[in-house]
Amino acid sequence: MKSFHSLSNKDSKKIIGLMSGTSVDGVDASLVEIRGKGFETEVNLIAFDTLPFPTDIRQRILELFNPEDSSVDKICQMNFLIGKIFAETAIQVIKSANLEPSDVDLIGSHGQTLYHLPPKKDAKYVPSTLQIGEPAVIAYHTKTPVMADFRVSDMAAGGQGAPLVSYVDFLLFRKQNKTIALQNIGGIANFTLIPANARENQVIASDTGPGNMIIDAVTEIVTNGQQQFDRGGKIASEGRIHPQLIRKWMNHPFIKEVPPKTTGREDFGQQFAMQTIKDSKDSKLSNTDIVATVTEFTAQTIYYHYKTFLLPHYTIEKILVSGGGIHNHTLIKRISKLLDPISIEPAPFNDAKEAIAFAVLANEAIHGHKGNLPQVTGAETSMILGKFVPAPP
Repeated sequence: MKSFHSLSNKDSKKIIGLMSGTSVDGVDASLVEIRGKGFETEVNLIAFDTLPFPTDIRQRILELFNPEDSSVDKICQMNFLIGKIFAETAIQVIKSANLEPSDVDLIGSHGQTLYHLPPKKDAKYVPSTLQIGEPAVIAYHTKTPVMADFRVSDMAAGGQGAPLVSYVDFLLFRKQNKTIALQNIGGIANFTLIPANARENQVIASDTGPGNMIIDAVTEIVTNGQQQFDRGGKIASEGRIHPQLIRKWMNHPFIKEVPPKTTGREDFGQQFAMQTIKDSKDSKLSNTDIVATVTEFTAQTIYYHYKTFLLPHYTIEKILVSGGGIHNHTLIKRISKLLDPISIEPAPFNDAKEAIAFAVLANEAIHGHKGNLPQVTGAETSMILGKFVPAPP
């Protein structure tokens, strides 16, 4: 039996990282071999798979984001249902690697964020977060122990519960004599800046605002549901950007907040997407112009954070980009032009990178290592992240 104790005594482990992001496209699964721990961590990607959510499941998840459409019984059922889908994705990636479930030592599951309420000044709510995808269900169906629910320990210590990938970025990508940034463009966009020869407490990270979230939502609306995202940025490439709307949207309170900060659908979900559609229709924009303009908005929010908070203090040699946004060629072209002459390159592992991060965080937790960066999340102290669920006997 793979107990917590036996896993902590293994130097090399096969671990699956599972991740479903704010875009609610599906579940990413990265099967990796991890050697060592902490600064000695070495990662080898064995296999990567994505299991898209069935259309009806995706719609049910999206409905749960809206308190008016949500209910306790719906959340309860979806927690177990998503756990089963996560388990199926893990089994799929094991098969892709021509392995058996018994070959896998551990699963690190981020789950599907349902609601995220980070600490904010004068907030009229209790800071809290909820990720669903029941780890006991994953453990039962895969016959593999699971480390899950990574955000809550950081938030218990007063942190924002995100970004958590920054610690893994530091472990895997720190460089001597070179300052680099890692830019993830998922549903939400976020960066990690690692100064040359940096120590842990010198890493800077933050969300920057919407990544693909608004682009996807607007694309789905203007195509009457025929497209869930702008493949390759083709629609945006055919439209004209309307700067006056960009200026209006850039006044969103989150954009002007000083990092570190986190955001999600609570700020940039369906309500904001509908507002961009209304603004665009009021300005008599065509459908292609609408998609082009919201794509530019994402590019401008990313550029704003580099220009305002990073470039006055650091000379960045390169920016390594990951996440689904890297496949939107129009978006990447705009970011590259705005940040010229900084080199914009695909990050190692690319689509698999974020799921890999939760495999690494699971490994760190097994070894009793803290996995958050307090200066990034705002937590009062470093914390061991995750809850361990053993495999069935």
